Amino acid sequence: MSTTGSTLRVGVMGAGAIGCFVGGRLAAGNEAEVTFVGRSSLGDKIREHGLTLRAFDGEYHVAPSRVRFATEVAALAECDVVLVSVKSGATASTATALAGVLPPSTIVVSLQNGVRNAEVLRAQLPHNRVVTGIVGFNVVMQDNAVFKQSITGPLVVEAKPAERWVDALHTSGLEVQTITPIAPEQWAKLIVNLNNAVAALSGASTPELILSPRFRRVMTLLLDEALDVVAAAGIKPAKFRGVPLRAMSFIFKLPTPLVRLVLSAQLQVDPESRASMYWDLERQRLTEVDFLNGEIIELAESAGMDAPYNRRITGLVHEAEQAGQGSPRMTAEALLSTLTH
Repeated sequence: MSTTGSTLRVGVMGAGAIGCFVGGRLAAGNEAEVTFVGRSSLGDKIREHGLTLRAFDGEYHVAPSRVRFATEVAALAECDVVLVSVKSGATASTATALAGVLPPSTIVVSLQNGVRNAEVLRAQLPHNRVVTGIVGFNVVMQDNAVFKQSITGPLVVEAKPAERWVDALHTSGLEVQTITPIAPEQWAKLIVNLNNAVAALSGASTPELILSPRFRRVMTLLLDEALDVVAAAGIKPAKFRGVPLRAMSFIFKLPTPLVRLVLSAQLQVDPESRASMYWDLERQRLTEVDFLNGEIIELAESAGMDAPYNRRITGLVHEAEQAGQGSPRMTAEALLSTLTH
């Protein structure tokens, strides 16, 4: 670990939309020496254009000459902190790769969806401190290495505010919250993320989903079912942006003008914002549906229950993955019909 006064060395394992945005903010603010590990195709774009980060509080740029980008995990061997932002399906192989290069002093921070990734990392990295984190905002990767924040929200970590790397994230301009224990927050985020499947299958933007009574009906089916399942399992999710999840279900059932009024006070949303699962389908990549909706299905089974709505929508996402044609762009009516019959 770097000593006080020396440069903080941060690695980003899985340089995609989230990894480049978070690591980019650290680099743009000169808060750390950042090394990104990702696909060579993205590395080529960054070496040509640098990193451009479009946030709700302004635009930031990191010149190509200041971006350290590699395709091999060995480049992270001397990092003080490694931020893991790979898809959940790649966590196990990523953990194995990191175990071969990281010294015990390196802190590993999971900035991933789902509730089990930190456990998977700890199993392979028993000598490292593994920190659970939650990314409460969305980022879209655009052409020429431009990363645009599309929904506001905090970066939540299970750590102490005084830690050097936490302070660096905060000083970079990111909204950072430190919460212990973090599990209730993870479950709240997972339950909200069940709607990613609706976005992926419909191709609708986040505002289109929120402002459509029929799409809200679909999302409410998934939400209410999940809340029943986690309650039966004895899990108590945290509030989401200060709102109890049961209240969110109630809000979704209100007339659209009231929904717009209530939610606009909670978050800023870019008009073109779309869930990452939609982009996974469009790019013919495996989604994280098994780590989101699938988690509710498994939890229901362990509690002797069924979760038919989440099970059916998971099946639809798998069908879309296998078809390899991108989002099937299902209407709200088609989704409702499939889920309820």
